[in-house]
Amino acid sequence: QVVLVSGHLDSWDVGQGAMDDGGGAFISWEALSLIKDLGLRPKRTLRLVLWTGEEQGGVGARQYYQLHKENISNFDIVMESDEGTFKPSGLGFTGRAEARDIMKEVMTLLQPINVTDVYDTADGTDIAYWMRDGVPGASLHDDINKYFWFHHSQGDTMTVQDPNQMNLCAAVWTVVSYVIADMEDMLPR
Repeated sequence: QVVLVSGHLDSWDVGQGAMDDGGGAFISWEALSLIKDLGLRPKRTLRLVLWTGEEQGGVGARQYYQLHKENISNFDIVMESDEGTFKPSGLGFTGRAEARDIMKEVMTLLQPINVTDVYDTADGTDIAYWMRDGVPGASLHDDINKYFWFHHSQGDTMTVQDPNQMNLCAAVWTVVSYVIADMEDMLPR
């Protein structure tokens, strides 16, 4: 059984793609690194996917889905960060009401950093195939007020990234992915 965390690499055409979506790729990598460094071993596999081709019609996501859809019942949740890694506020979630209630409970663990909201839907080109077929999905919600200042521009460089805000995003990704991966049962479908 798999809990998938992800971001994509796609906007290097005019900038470095540091925010879009290097930040999402980084926090996904960091979540797994933190879990390993803490010596935690969840019941389910945590899998990192760094998507490619999102801007070219999601060709990387489509290929991955085609290769793994025969095991769709083993995917517990698919998570994608693609709106920058600014100050987080919570997660968008797509799934059944019972799964949403579990996600709300999981998010209470993030009260110390004030990131507890669960929004109505998850967004993400790269996880859309999975959600369409009933796999619960989550996407990072953060303060996107400055997102389009840098999105697909020459300004999308590492200087956009605030290490403290990225650490908060990584904390959200780490807690959510680990707790879901370590629950007794998969999220309801």
